[in-house]
Amino acid sequence: MRKVIIIGGGAAGLMAAISASKENKKVVLLEKNDKLGKKIFITGKGRCNITSACEPGEFLDNVVTNPRFMYSSFERFNNQAMMNFMTDHGLKIKVERGQRVFPESDRSSDVIRVLKKECEKNGVNIRLNAHVTKILFDEQKGFEAVVLENGQKIEGDSLILACGGNSYTSTGSNGEGYNLAKMLGHSIKDVEPSLVPFVMKEPWCKDLMGLTLKNVSIRVKDGKKMVYEGFGEFLFTHFGVSGPLVLTASTRLGKHKKSLQEGKLKLFLDLKPSLTEEQLEKRFLREFDTYRNKNISNVMESMLPKKMVNIFLAIASMEPDTKVRDITKKDRHRMIEFMKNLPMNIKGVRGFEEAIVTRGGVNTKEVDPKTMESKKVPGVYFAGEMLDVDGVTGGFNLQIAWSTGYTAGYFS
Repeated sequence: MRKVIIIGGGAAGLMAAISASKENKKVVLLEKNDKLGKKIFITGKGRCNITSACEPGEFLDNVVTNPRFMYSSFERFNNQAMMNFMTDHGLKIKVERGQRVFPESDRSSDVIRVLKKECEKNGVNIRLNAHVTKILFDEQKGFEAVVLENGQKIEGDSLILACGGNSYTSTGSNGEGYNLAKMLGHSIKDVEPSLVPFVMKEPWCKDLMGLTLKNVSIRVKDGKKMVYEGFGEFLFTHFGVSGPLVLTASTRLGKHKKSLQEGKLKLFLDLKPSLTEEQLEKRFLREFDTYRNKNISNVMESMLPKKMVNIFLAIASMEPDTKVRDITKKDRHRMIEFMKNLPMNIKGVRGFEEAIVTRGGVNTKEVDPKTMESKKVPGVYFAGEMLDVDGVTGGFNLQIAWSTGYTAGYFS
């Protein structure tokens, strides 16, 4: 019986263990933490966005980095297969806005419980507090053994590295897996935070802290080049902006790193995306005609959140106590322009402690996409966030872990 060693008890590692054990392999799962699935536990704000319920044909459109690498593994175990896996093992699921799939219980612990139970049922030897510090291998013969921090050597026929990335380091994903990959001769693509909030130059963001804008759209531009545009939810924070729209936009910044560092990236916020400028002007004229003798700040409360009114007027160079009857056509057009294109300057992004996933990782050119096996060392496989593959928010990154983990376990 083949013996498979897996490093990492997160999403990819657990799925790899289940997949390998179903192929009648002896599986040893090594997790350095004192419990399994620490990152699964906090995903989706503790609810676990298991996957996306989008059509399988649309899935790879939401993988930002190296989507072609995912073709084979996703075909072997796609998002529908993952949903079926959960329901077949007694976990009821539900689909929410944006095709996000969650456990009906809203408890991420239930997802971990299903995975752990299936591992135990299949005879997987789960070892907690098992910290791997070294991999023994022969360049021709391949993988031989791993060495734990306490000096213990564990031999095996194959090894799956599913150590996670460098985001949410409190869960144990502190980039150590990349060092193990380097020991094997693999190169690591630039590791950066992704699905991460923006730090903005505008000091007034702090004054709007906690304000969520729903059904708005943003455009992120690098000079004249469009980096990202999307529609959804937008949140102001004490340092800048966040929310699903911003997190997704952050996945597109990889090719614009220099412009980000130089402060050249701009974000344009459309506060009324459902209205054209002509329709917005008609609304302004209607409001202005009805409330000619009121202050502009009072009238704007019907068009913007109250907390935002005075800040918006300051940006549009308007005094809050200006009477509506005194507003010129030029003033009105300037307000319409800012309603549709409120300019903001991106100063940077938050760090790995707030990043949902890691961009970068093990170079996919050095891994066989059909099997997840290393092209450098026979018998070594990779899965999950360690790989230079990432997607947008909405369950896509967890599905990358499920698909690559399942594939690595199957072929290991």
